[in-house]
Amino acid sequence: MAALGQLVAGIAHEINNPTSFIYGNVAHAEEYASQLVKLLALYQKHCPPAPDIREFIEEIDLDYMLEDLPKLLASMKTGASRIREIVKSLRTFSRLDESELKKVDIHEGIDSTLMILQNRLKQRNGRPEIQVIKEYGQLPMVPCYAGQLNQVFMNLLTNAIDALDERNSKLKPEEIAANPSVIKIVTAVTDSSQIAIAISDNGTGIPESIQQRLFDPFFTTKPVGKGTGLGLSISHSIVVEQHGGHLRVHSVPGQGSEFRIEIPMQSSKVRKLSQPQMNCA
Repeated sequence: MAALGQLVAGIAHEINNPTSFIYGNVAHAEEYASQLVKLLALYQKHCPPAPDIREFIEEIDLDYMLEDLPKLLASMKTGASRIREIVKSLRTFSRLDESELKKVDIHEGIDSTLMILQNRLKQRNGRPEIQVIKEYGQLPMVPCYAGQLNQVFMNLLTNAIDALDERNSKLKPEEIAANPSVIKIVTAVTDSSQIAIAISDNGTGIPESIQQRLFDPFFTTKPVGKGTGLGLSISHSIVVEQHGGHLRVHSVPGQGSEFRIEIPMQSSKVRKLSQPQMNCA
């Protein structure tokens, strides 16, 4: 996973360079295009075009071109900005290769994970969009192993999406419309010594009889080929063993599930990272 983190960071860096070049130059292209349009208007006003020029103006539909050019450049700028956001998220998430304890912005890690999962959250194949509700509290910079904690967010959010997909497969479109799929993320300082991150969904829920086994290695409720049963086990290890925190679950069948992460704000309670963890959600 350390090598994978380095690979992702390297790819993100290579994409970022040409994207930054494009994004930075689009602003100049917009300015130049605006000035050329003004110049063309002055020429049309003071120097009536010859017949062959008028014919070419009609051929290229100059009025439409002048109207569409700013929109075209704005669209290119939006696209480049979107790529920059994705690259930034990849670089944030690729802290997988970091083994050093650092104070980080927890919300930045959550947002980067959501950005990476955006394709699974948006509407696709007739399935409606999964709404994400973020209720972020005022969190301090928290000492943790950022890459490892990002893996926990990835595992929990992926499981929530899977639960919602399972729920939606059993409902009619009108039933889904009446009760849309929702993932809710709440963060808060619970007391003077720790913070909490709660990730909940309104999916199928988890039967009480198996909730006690969720964090056991290789235990999974997913069909063969869709899960290894290691994601929650590894997440529990990262939160509890590496960060001295807690990972708890509360679920009601048919109503959904909530996974609650509690992390201490004191670096003395965070244990030395022994080795990179796997992502097997």
